[in-house]
Amino acid sequence: MQLTVYRGVSNTQREEAPNVMITIDYKDRRPLYQQLMEKIEDLALNGLIKADEQLPSVRSLAVELAINPNTIQRAYGELEKKGIVYSVPGRGSFLAASQEALLSQSREVILRELAQLIERAKGCGLSREAFLAEAAKFYNEGNDQSDSDSKYQQTL
Repeated sequence: MQLTVYRGVSNTQREEAPNVMITIDYKDRRPLYQQLMEKIEDLALNGLIKADEQLPSVRSLAVELAINPNTIQRAYGELEKKGIVYSVPGRGSFLAASQEALLSQSREVILRELAQLIERAKGCGLSREAFLAEAAKFYNEGNDQSDSDSKYQQTL
């Protein structure tokens, strides 16, 4: 898989660049390793990384993203624990799960989170009708809160 780093480019240049794949947002409160895990999962879900395809090496990805190699290693390790990635000593890390398996895992996580959210909504006194109305609104309209103009983003 060939990845190219685009540092300090405008949004239009990013859109024209076909190899832009992983975005790290330094304003995001989530740890960098979690952002990286999410991006790799998204690439796999969208079919941009296929099952058994090699991921970039820890060292090369750390250099290209300008982050500590331990951060990359932690992300790969967590993905391996989840069964999404497997390692071959001396060869690197590879995507283990197929797109269908990842979709199945994602659905399970979403449904668990939804059950927790429903319990919280009930605890706050939100009626079923109000909850469903708000859920339908978000489902139909989406919730785009991305800040693609952030100067703190680095794109790979």
